Amino acid sequence: MSSGNQRCIVITGVSRGLGRALTGKFAQDGHVVAGCARSDSAIQELTLSLGPPHRFRAVDVSDDNQVRSWAEELIAAGHVPDLLINNAGLINRNAPLWDLAADETDRVVDVNINGVINVIRHFAPAMIAQRQGIIVNLSSGWGRSVAPEVAPYCATKWAVEGLTQALAEELPSGMAAVPVNPGIIDTDMLQSCFGSHAAAYPSAEEWAHGAAPFLLNLNASNNGQSLTV
Repeated sequence: MSSGNQRCIVITGVSRGLGRALTGKFAQDGHVVAGCARSDSAIQELTLSLGPPHRFRAVDVSDDNQVRSWAEELIAAGHVPDLLINNAGLINRNAPLWDLAADETDRVVDVNINGVINVIRHFAPAMIAQRQGIIVNLSSGWGRSVAPEVAPYCATKWAVEGLTQALAEELPSGMAAVPVNPGIIDTDMLQSCFGSHAAAYPSAEEWAHGAAPFLLNLNASNNGQSLTV
């Protein structure tokens, strides 16, 4: 855990999109970031571009053993999160539910739900021991509404909302679990759904400029609230 105004921030899915943009913004603002992603090359790039005290590791959040090893390494090094952001996520290709193969829907569920649970399982106890820290689980507008051809993604984000609100009732006083809808941002994920129309929305970097302070300002009074950046 960091001291003063500097925060220790742990983020999943830092290789691209919102996770990459947040990582850059938090680091620029003087916070210590520890992040993971599945891509070895992206992790190497982040390590070279940002360097110590930031720490990055290739981790598949749907693999509990990998998450356990990553969390143990960070906590042993004193990187207990002040802010834990579950950002890693996948979306299915646009298609009716019955046209999606089992392995595709399984992967969306494994990353978007089980990945969040795995990360909380291995980081929350160290945060609880210090009775402080904010857990942010990134939801979606499609975690509070629905759209055709993205049913598995909608299901997982509705699950994130419920999971986070239940977690909020389990945490001790002084902590918070918050489901956050990031809004509509021009990322690879949005492009997969909206095509060229995604360009009408803010870039991830533009979004992070306002989102980073928003997330840093969350506190115990926000516990269990469904918020939107």
